[in-house]
Amino acid sequence: MSRPAPQPAIAFLDLQAVNAPHQQNIRRATERVLGSGWYILGKELETFEQRFADYCGVRYCLGVGNGLDALTLILKAYEFPPGSEVIVPAQTFIASVLAVTHAGLKPVLVEPDPQTYLIDPDCIRAAITPRTRAILVVHLYGKCCQMEPITGLARQHGLKVIEDAAQAHGATHRNQKAGSLGDASGFSFYPVKNLGALGDGGAITTNDPALADRLRYLRNYGSQVKYVNAYVGSNSRLDELQAAILSEKLPYLNAENGRLRQLARRYLDGIAHPKVRLPPADTLAEDGWHLFVIRHPERQKLIDYLGHNGIQTAIHYPIPPHHQQAYSDLRSLSFPLTEQLHREVISLPLNTVLRDDEMERIIDTINRAPV
Repeated sequence: MSRPAPQPAIAFLDLQAVNAPHQQNIRRATERVLGSGWYILGKELETFEQRFADYCGVRYCLGVGNGLDALTLILKAYEFPPGSEVIVPAQTFIASVLAVTHAGLKPVLVEPDPQTYLIDPDCIRAAITPRTRAILVVHLYGKCCQMEPITGLARQHGLKVIEDAAQAHGATHRNQKAGSLGDASGFSFYPVKNLGALGDGGAITTNDPALADRLRYLRNYGSQVKYVNAYVGSNSRLDELQAAILSEKLPYLNAENGRLRQLARRYLDGIAHPKVRLPPADTLAEDGWHLFVIRHPERQKLIDYLGHNGIQTAIHYPIPPHHQQAYSDLRSLSFPLTEQLHREVISLPLNTVLRDDEMERIIDTINRAPV
């Protein structure tokens, strides 16, 4: 008696398939840039900046080289005194913390809210000192932070609020889009993002005209007139090709986020394993659902079981920033909830080309897991 044929593997993410529906538009964008003969700081960038600013509901958008640069340049542009403190969540990708140190400032890590996994306003309040200059919030996994208590604290203490919106393209909070909820925001267009380029890219959004003007200098060697340098700047510019591609993909972002929300709802309704903790669903219709992150107390066993059944997963993120070798000076700090999350989180496949039958297979496999 022959065995049934093994089922095909379900990839965590297939970028070729995700970009396939945009292929014709991407080709058109590429031909447009090639035909122009202009590759840096040109019309394509201006067009995308205006479109993305309009999309986010802000006055200004400035394309930069990547998401880390976006956050770093914001912090540099504010010209805080060296060593000033920036409050940042301990539960985040390391880029959020790197931006603070790259700007010559001191990261002050705080625990997340146990329900949302996002920065906890109560922990922010306890961490504010006379040296604090800014709060860097991270809309992790595509879920916006609850901004009202955070902005209230910022106003009370004269602090800037900076959004790390690298995972939150199109996510909203009370009908306002990520990128318009703080004083300035940093986005990444790394290819895996909900709005992804075909290479590195990033952007800064703000309503502050003085900040926007300073950032135009800082991203371009400190110059707006060639060979005239007003600031000690950087070389961090979103190039014309990536800007053109992003302009072509932007009109589809809302629909694609809608598909991700449908898939997230199916996971939330279907997964019923007693040891699996699902992500919060209180703002399902507002979240960008860049990632669908579950928790399991025996993570590796579940990962191995799913892999054996042809289901790829990922971990966002296995090591918290304060346990990284790069931040050995922070290793003595203790953040029990952050450390528990980093031991337990598993990201399931969630992308616009995931089929309904694949969803059912993932859900059924998890529900039958013996761990």
